[in-house]
Amino acid sequence: MKLNLGCGFNQLEGYVNVDRETACSPDQVVDLEHVPWPFDDDSADEVLLFHTLEHLGETAGAYIAILKELYRICRPGAVVRIRVPHPRHDEFIIDPTHVRAILPEQFQLFSKQKNRDDLEEGYANSPLGLYHDIDFELEETEIVPDDLWLEKLKAGDISPDELAHLAMHQYNIIREVAITLRVVKDGKGAA
Repeated sequence: MKLNLGCGFNQLEGYVNVDRETACSPDQVVDLEHVPWPFDDDSADEVLLFHTLEHLGETAGAYIAILKELYRICRPGAVVRIRVPHPRHDEFIIDPTHVRAILPEQFQLFSKQKNRDDLEEGYANSPLGLYHDIDFELEETEIVPDDLWLEKLKAGDISPDELAHLAMHQYNIIREVAITLRVVKDGKGAA
């Protein structure tokens, strides 16, 4: 099964398109903030969360419950593709329904291997993967610069390193972040 969670009006062929809003006529109406979701354990091969995750889990407990549910429904080796507005971009800030900033590095807190490595090194990072029995491996991250900065990058007026430095300190540099996770269960799914 392939799921397009929080599909809105962006329904995709070959996916079960899921949204809580009946106005967009999804294949299945589900409020993703209420768990458990109506999907079997280990039933999803691929999950899309395109401009969805930033709308979910206003409290830490609610967010972790959502990630636990996502993990539960995914098969070993499943791919989870996430696209979110960058939290330092106006597109994130202006929408009152955006309740959670999402950056790729947070998913390393849900990697059991990274948790073990951090513990061994004495880092104070929260080992959320070990605490909650969730194991996502961060496979790929892509940043989408705002149009102005994309043009500067293409023209060679700015290097990728300069863009990355600016993005850490200024607003409206990066418009969107794409994150690809791999689900690891019982040692299966690790790259």
